[in-house]
Amino acid sequence: MGQCYPKNQMHGDDSDEHVEFAGGNVHIVTTKESWDQKLSEANKDGKIVLANFSATWCGPCKMMAPFYSELSEKHSSILFLVVDVDELTEMSTSWDIKATPTFFFLRDGQQIDKLVGANKPELQKKITAILDSANPR
Repeated sequence: MGQCYPKNQMHGDDSDEHVEFAGGNVHIVTTKESWDQKLSEANKDGKIVLANFSATWCGPCKMMAPFYSELSEKHSSILFLVVDVDELTEMSTSWDIKATPTFFFLRDGQQIDKLVGANKPELQKKITAILDSANPR
């Protein structure tokens, strides 16, 4: 499936192009402090975090954005975050982001699953599996 690899710092003509990654119940994380705060809130509320590491210039990320927003409206027990790899380069490095989009599923701040690439059916499948394991019938 589609994914982008780190772009050099020469952004060319598209540097003013911004994508609407927010919407639904998606929270954009722009600082390490904001990340820590969101993770703390999720832990306190017993929520799973789904962090989408993406970039404004990444075509597959743009394609996933509306779907990600739609998922956030359907699954209120998950905290949906977006991290721009260009804005938070240190954090992207610490999470070892090699391609965008990369989705991390976190419980209590610990990674429980990961998906690299713009694969809508697989993202949906992972969400369903994680929610099923968190709420056995």
